[in-house]
Amino acid sequence: MSVYLIARITIRDRTEYAKYEAGFMEIFTGTGGEMLSVDEAPEVLEGAWACTRTVLARFPSEAAALGWYNSDAYQKLARHRFNASDGEVVLVKGMG
Repeated sequence: MSVYLIARITIRDRTEYAKYEAGFMEIFTGTGGEMLSVDEAPEVLEGAWACTRTVLARFPSEAAALGWYNSDAYQKLARHRFNASDGEVVLVKGMG
């Protein structure tokens, strides 16, 4: 069953975050994941959406998503994101 990763990121340091962006696709490619959207100006229909970047990705399974997220390569790269931003990242199960 597909799972979707949703990340709401508030970028505080664009220079440091750029280091994360520069290495992201190299690590993401080959995981079975598909980047569906990266948006810095989503249309808010209800409530408040204070983050500066919203990311939506699909993975073929929870195991694939967690394998990518927990990999040594991603966690090493993610330090740049952790240093440059605040965020919430969740996995949401698909419907079937």
